[in-house]
Amino acid sequence: MSKNHYDYIIIGNGLAGLQLALAFNNDTHFINKRIALIDPSTKTSNDKTWSFWEQNVGQWDDIIYQKWSKATIFASNKTIDLNLHPYCYKTIRAIDFYTYCITILKQNENITFLNETVTSVVDDKTVTINTNINKYTTNHVFDSRIAKDAMSRLNHYTTITQHFKGWIIKTNKDAFDPETITMMDYRLKDGNQTTFNYVLPFSKREALVEFTYFTEHTVEEHVYDSYIKKYIKDYLKIEDYQIIETEMGQIPMTNFPFEQSNTNNITKIGTAGGWVKGSTGYSFKLTEKKVAIIIANIKANQIPSKDLFKAKYKFYDKIFLKVLKDENYKGEWIFEKFYSKNSTQTMFRFLDEDSSFKEELQIMYSLFSWSFIKAFFKTL
Repeated sequence: MSKNHYDYIIIGNGLAGLQLALAFNNDTHFINKRIALIDPSTKTSNDKTWSFWEQNVGQWDDIIYQKWSKATIFASNKTIDLNLHPYCYKTIRAIDFYTYCITILKQNENITFLNETVTSVVDDKTVTINTNINKYTTNHVFDSRIAKDAMSRLNHYTTITQHFKGWIIKTNKDAFDPETITMMDYRLKDGNQTTFNYVLPFSKREALVEFTYFTEHTVEEHVYDSYIKKYIKDYLKIEDYQIIETEMGQIPMTNFPFEQSNTNNITKIGTAGGWVKGSTGYSFKLTEKKVAIIIANIKANQIPSKDLFKAKYKFYDKIFLKVLKDENYKGEWIFEKFYSKNSTQTMFRFLDEDSSFKEELQIMYSLFSWSFIKAFFKTL
């Protein structure tokens, strides 16, 4: 077999690609498999922050940047304080995740990192991958690139974009409660849209302050800056601070069937595979679950993408997205009801797609309104 042939090739060294590679590395079933990861980036910068909730000790605890046991939601006329127990809300800096995974993977002589750009993927009995430098073949490719035809067809589906900018600021005196995150603060809005502030305090004097939209259209960068600045001054009551880091991002929240691009030889992963939860934009823990299913499928001689999704949760997300798209101003009302009328455990199990039918009925009852009734029938 050619030295350019691999048992598995992963395109993209992001969240999904590195989690999958680490799962291959940690399972003795794949001890003799040759695996390549292809990405033009060397992943040496902190380009994002991932947050998620989790009970007890998790597999990423060695690189957790900070964790919290409490959260607050500020609606226009109500404050909701949440005790997250038995969960913790955890944050990982991307650079720590990249460094951790790559350091472990480079110790495996059967895993190769190729700093190249993929130009085409040809699906035949084996898959041929062309890059700007070379040509490779593989039995199966895991591809994190969103197909161009998928992007052009997004408008045919219910799609909202979660887009945001955040500043990590440092103050000269104590300004934050390091035990409590501000999960959503709706007191400062951009017009009649679903927008909110998000605050992760890393210490009493340092925090990520982010302004987030759940809308169809994005805005210019200076718009985020103006709202973050106003929020820090008027709501956090902070006058003197330094901006030590910034981050921006766009996450598609959509019912687009990305998974239809999967074949016997190609599995789309990450955002390209529909691994971002349509109703929230969260992906870190869902990625962990999808990776575990893929590994189990391969070991059982099944197609890797078998049973990656639960139809009922895709339906719930579709209804939520339909309400947000048709009546975007309802976002605050939805989340206020969701978090005030359900227990933390119920909410997190639902968002993790582990809830019981009884819990799902409870959540639907808490959100019962004409908007959801209309969206329900429109999505049938």
